[in-house]
Amino acid sequence: MANALDPSWLEVLKDEFGKDYMINLKDFLQQEKAAGQVVYPKNSDIFNAFNTTHFDNVKVVILGQDPYHGAHQAHGLSFSVQKGIAIPRSLINIYKELKTDILGFQPPAHGNLEEWAQQGVLLLNATLTVRAGNAGSHQKKGWEEFTDQVIKTISDKKEGIIFILWGAFAQSKAALIDEKKHFIIKSAHPSPFSAERGFFGSKPFSKTNAILQKEGKQPIDWQIH
Repeated sequence: MANALDPSWLEVLKDEFGKDYMINLKDFLQQEKAAGQVVYPKNSDIFNAFNTTHFDNVKVVILGQDPYHGAHQAHGLSFSVQKGIAIPRSLINIYKELKTDILGFQPPAHGNLEEWAQQGVLLLNATLTVRAGNAGSHQKKGWEEFTDQVIKTISDKKEGIIFILWGAFAQSKAALIDEKKHFIIKSAHPSPFSAERGFFGSKPFSKTNAILQKEGKQPIDWQIH
């Protein structure tokens, strides 16, 4: 597994791969494969968030919970789907908020968020794999221990990172973040079940850019092309 991780992340996370939880997680994933289970995303995309947004380049973290479990949806970036796949409802709501938050934003015809990741937005899911058609099926198998360590490592080793935490699950991770060094933006989750209860109108994207500019960093171009 470590071989699939970008060197900048491996440098700060290498100790995790020898721990019991990671060995058990690797065994679990091999058992899933041996049992003929279809697992998303494909192996080469599991660490896509890290391999697209290198450790040194992280400016913003958007935390999701689980990869999409439909065919060809998940590709290792939270809230993102591959081009040619129907845009999920949560992402449609994200685009709606962007349209009111960022002047001139036009919702794209696809849901691939790689352009954000390339600018330093770490699109991190707490769980990095899922069984096809079975939401949450790889939770509590070890991934959360790994991604909690990712959040804590970013908090410990970097400064001025903006963490965007949507919904109760993501907000529970605030305990891992040193708020004296970093910025946290919280709101309701963009899912259709909660977007009307505090996500719409929360303006996380303009707030993020205002912080980045104040910190002397390049703001994010949120427009997806």
